[in-house]
Amino acid sequence: MEQDITYLVVISEEGRYSIWPDYKKIPWGWKAEGKSGAKQECLDHIAEVWTDMRPLSLQRKMESQ
Repeated sequence: MEQDITYLVVISEEGRYSIWPDYKKIPWGWKAEGKSGAKQECLDHIAEVWTDMRPLSLQRKMESQ
């Protein structure tokens, strides 16, 4: 059942966040961010930490201008 699944907060190379079931292999290009727990707990964490939705490559480009 979904409420029994533990999720990981994962982050892509471009700084995008998502959740991933802990029993599955994390896809290439993503890594565990450090937070794990119930689905809503992980989604709440993402809402707190992901404050800039721009991809990292765009952030860097804009900062260098």
